[in-house]
Amino acid sequence: MGLGILEDHKLEHVPGTAQVLEGERRTLEELVVARDTHLKYDGTGKILLVPQPSDDPNDPLNWPLWKRDFIVFILSLTSVIAATLSPLLAADTVSLAIYFGRTLTDMALLTGYHLLGVGLAGFLFVPSARIWGKRHLYILGTLIVIASSAWGGANGKNYTSLLWARIFQGVGLAPFEALVNASVGDLYHVHERGRRMALSNLALFGGAFFTPVLVGRIADTMGYQWTFYFVAIFAAAMLPLVVCCVPETSYRREVRFEIDTMGNLIPQEKPSGIGLGKLDGDGKGTSGESERALHAGRGNAAAPPPPKMSWKQSLRPFNGRYTDEAYLHLLLRPFPLFFHPGILWACLIQGTLIGWTVMIGVVLGGIMLGPPLWFGEVETGYMYTGAFIGALLGFALCGLVSDWSASLLTRRNRGVYEPEFRMVLVVPQLVLGCAGLYGFGYTSADALRYGWFWPDFFFALEVMGMVCGAVGSALYIVDAHRDMSVEGFTCLLVFKNLFSFGLTFKGFDWIVSGHIVPVFNSIASVQVAVCLLTVPMYVFGKRNRSFFYRHNVFFALTDWIADKVTFW
Repeated sequence: MGLGILEDHKLEHVPGTAQVLEGERRTLEELVVARDTHLKYDGTGKILLVPQPSDDPNDPLNWPLWKRDFIVFILSLTSVIAATLSPLLAADTVSLAIYFGRTLTDMALLTGYHLLGVGLAGFLFVPSARIWGKRHLYILGTLIVIASSAWGGANGKNYTSLLWARIFQGVGLAPFEALVNASVGDLYHVHERGRRMALSNLALFGGAFFTPVLVGRIADTMGYQWTFYFVAIFAAAMLPLVVCCVPETSYRREVRFEIDTMGNLIPQEKPSGIGLGKLDGDGKGTSGESERALHAGRGNAAAPPPPKMSWKQSLRPFNGRYTDEAYLHLLLRPFPLFFHPGILWACLIQGTLIGWTVMIGVVLGGIMLGPPLWFGEVETGYMYTGAFIGALLGFALCGLVSDWSASLLTRRNRGVYEPEFRMVLVVPQLVLGCAGLYGFGYTSADALRYGWFWPDFFFALEVMGMVCGAVGSALYIVDAHRDMSVEGFTCLLVFKNLFSFGLTFKGFDWIVSGHIVPVFNSIASVQVAVCLLTVPMYVFGKRNRSFFYRHNVFFALTDWIADKVTFW
């Protein structure tokens, strides 16, 4: 048992487990194999690079670190702009209800249907990313954000037109929510991902919480239409950077570079039908005719590496296929993964607290509208200052703790890294996030006694906890299930957006019928239960990874259905 994680006795080398640090007890056989195969280490010579970079100059792992960081910076900055769309109307709920002559629930549904657009578009985009790469979707998403934002600002006084503009804004946001974390997995080794993953999540969530602070003032002085126009302007400014400076991050890497442990360099038999042949750009195995075709197209392992792609060539939106599998096969694969314990755990850890955050956002204007505060759209927008500060502190905490804690636990585990070490970030989610939910319910229900500060303070705590859970679950999927990480992120995207969409239907009704304190006590207790699911997931996580590596029943079922549908 490694630090409370039950060992698996079925596989010698469980996927996700990695010999990262130079362990004192590494066997002589492994050291000999490492020397003979010329494994690559980081600059210090102490950390084994997982996965191993190939000899291809076009392998993203061989790009200079500054280039990889610049790509993530551009994607993160564009994500900030795209992520502003989700809470774009949060501060204007009451004023827009008066302007359009609609109910508060109708105004909340402008956010709800936007989130539905994110979830459904992400579900459709991800298979395209698996086959043709992510670059074309980043460009398409930016273009849709520009067009739909201009549409939203020019809707006149037509609620239906604004609703459809919001849906298409969700479609434009989808590539950034669905794929940026996966691009971080493409660009970095295991020991480099923590801080970059925190940055990409800060872009998606931090920008979303700062938006209402500005939107309330802009809507009050210039009209809500300009909140849409500004998004279109800034997205248009980012478009040249996305086109010119974000090359394709997907890459078809040979299976010998996808090392899980030092020991897997020693010849061993793979489970039937799993992990055979080479891997595609996101870690999927290829076999049979696909494998032979791959060898025919590339030659043997001794062939010289291909020439480095020029900058002009990198501008192409498509650079060939990154998997030989059909679109329908990839489209159906995320569905059964909701029953995969690791993926379901990540969906609950990330999705539920994000849903409660959305719920606070849509009911905040209604709660603060009445006596004794009588908040308008400007003051309601300022209430998001606490959430934004909480997001910044949460990501700072993750940046400091995520890689450090994983490295500490790896050293204590004699140099063996387990993806379950990422679950440490659920501890601050449990403490901060749940305390924030309980505290927000109590203090916002008695604004005469607590004023605006304490509800805002607990809103900040809740967002800090949400951020820790989001980063921890994303890192776990990348590290534990990288062979299905894209499908896993699709599940996260669909779950959190559909869950949030459902809450926009009922948020105001719950507050009116159940009162604030009982409602938030209930949802906070649900969140405590969700966080406690981490304990069995941590203990049995390695056995879970082994079992579903040996018995990939999820993809087998959907592939069978896809084959039947496309029998011709």
